Amino acid sequence: GFGGEIGTLVADNARIAKVAPNGAGALHAACSTMINDAEMANSSLPSPDPTVTDLLTRAYGLEGTAGNECYDGASDATKLRQAERDGIKADALYEEAIQRIRALDGKAPATTTTSGNSGNSGVGGIFG
Repeated sequence: GFGGEIGTLVADNARIAKVAPNGAGALHAACSTMINDAEMANSSLPSPDPTVTDLLTRAYGLEGTAGNECYDGASDATKLRQAERDGIKADALYEEAIQRIRALDGKAPATTTTSGNSGNSGVGGIFG
């Protein structure tokens, strides 16, 4: 499930800039979702590989921080920009984790969040 969790959090990061112009309520909802998604993803750790676990732990931590900064960003544009920067840093860590999984498993997990995707799902590998 690491791929789907990563895909969800990447989408959460992208959503922030899209909903920010819609006001504090929309922003608070998106930020709260990000925090919840990061906590849920973190509960899936550890992974079968300590390096992947470290990368994802750091990324999920950044997501939690970004979610809180984002929430505060409804009234503080500096916090919103910091949340966006932390999301970018988390996205880079996800890419490193995916590359590490590919190196170990011979395939990368699908990061799509839709069911029934036809991509390389990584099913059967050590990362599921």
